[in-house]
Amino acid sequence: MKLRIWFQETRPQFLLLSVALLFLGTGVAWYEGVFHLGYALLALAGLLLAHIAVNVLNDYFDFRSKLDFKTKRTPFSGGSGILPAGLLKPGHVFWFGVISFLLAAAIGIYFIVERGLGLLPLLLAGALFIFLYTPLITKLGWSEWAAGAGMGSLPILGAYFIQTASYTMPAVIACIPSGILVHNLLLLNEFPDMEADSKVGRKTLPISMGGKKASWVYSVLMVVIYFWVIGWVVAGAMPVFCLIVLLTLPFTIKAIQGALNYQDMNRLMPAMANNVMVVLFFQVLLGAGYILGRVFLG
Repeated sequence: MKLRIWFQETRPQFLLLSVALLFLGTGVAWYEGVFHLGYALLALAGLLLAHIAVNVLNDYFDFRSKLDFKTKRTPFSGGSGILPAGLLKPGHVFWFGVISFLLAAAIGIYFIVERGLGLLPLLLAGALFIFLYTPLITKLGWSEWAAGAGMGSLPILGAYFIQTASYTMPAVIACIPSGILVHNLLLLNEFPDMEADSKVGRKTLPISMGGKKASWVYSVLMVVIYFWVIGWVVAGAMPVFCLIVLLTLPFTIKAIQGALNYQDMNRLMPAMANNVMVVLFFQVLLGAGYILGRVFLG
């Protein structure tokens, strides 16, 4: 019973994002003819531990700020509900997050030694995002960028570097849609929590610019990622197989429709579900596009 609660505290349904990120970053390296299975599996373990640290520490800080007592929980927002229910002790949860971070850091240090110091800036930035996001960054007026970078773009660059020991412009191009998608993942999930977030000093985009403008920011950015891929395919910087991300368009359209009607929970909740599908499938399909590009064009 207790073990199941600890597992739930990691918010395992969200950890699929780390798998998708690792798959895309490694897929870009595969396209360039580089793949080391052992590195990929160890990198996945490190990324999952870092993601667990993010989820657990976010839960802890939200409990300490009393935010969890003000939000209405949904399958996509509002925390795990474990600490408000008294199922675990806050101090234990805090150390669970710290230990997860330290284990991820140990894996990161191994890769720095094994693959080079070029990985260090990414890991330092990731560490800052993990510990500062909830207590500090969410109070600065536009916090979503940090999530987009820390849990979107940087893991892809890190996965790529671990395979190739270098950074290239194609890898940077590939990581941008993921940064936008994770940015928008948080953005859409913040609409139900606008009132609660404002009471504890958070300044998310829906709060700082208003729900209507924030919904348009979300919608425009979702369109941008498709033009980004199409443009770079035309320019020859992405293999043509990457266009399979267009298969996610039906989910995106439904997510945008719900975002523009964010005040209607009956439309927003399905939009949040479709948004999750886009975030995961877009990155997996983009990674598959690179792998197919190597198979058929390499």
